[in-house]
Amino acid sequence: MWQTARMDDQIEQVLDGVGPRLKALRVARGSTLAELAADTGISVSTLSRLESGQRRPTLELLLPLSRVHQVPLDELVGAPETGDPRVRAKPVVRHGRTFIPLTRRPGGLQAFKIIIPPHDPPEPYEPRVHEGYEWVYVLSGRLHLELAGRVTDVGPGEVVEFDTRTPHVVANRGDIPTEILGLFGPQGERMHVRSGQ
Repeated sequence: MWQTARMDDQIEQVLDGVGPRLKALRVARGSTLAELAADTGISVSTLSRLESGQRRPTLELLLPLSRVHQVPLDELVGAPETGDPRVRAKPVVRHGRTFIPLTRRPGGLQAFKIIIPPHDPPEPYEPRVHEGYEWVYVLSGRLHLELAGRVTDVGPGEVVEFDTRTPHVVANRGDIPTEILGLFGPQGERMHVRSGQ
């Protein structure tokens, strides 16, 4: 009886993590709910309820999402691996950019190493807005950030953070790839950096 209750709790935990994971994948992909609905054939309202946890995921809903996001079903669901706590970084390419997940925790902050190819996105481009908050650390290359019409070029070792509801463009204008670490959080969830004393 105790083992059955424990198994039910684990299943509930996995299911509760699907919505935030779906939203993080869509945001990392740079898609709106309407674009994802067009790609999957799932209505915007159903996708919205899935992401917010108001609707339980079913195989019929997860299969097209797995195909569009190009991730295995077990990764989409976040089924826990047993015995090995290491994060298995499986790179995903979205619109020419390579995203390497560094966290597996559903919801909350998500961390990625992102490789932006040279001259990406090509001009002309439109600033984007979406829910969330971003913190970006440049590892190599240069990052071109346009935030509400203001341009900032960010070099290795520098950090920027911004509310993604502000119109923005994250670009690489150089001739070599730009590598960044990105932390993406829900709206209003800022990153807090502490230094040792």
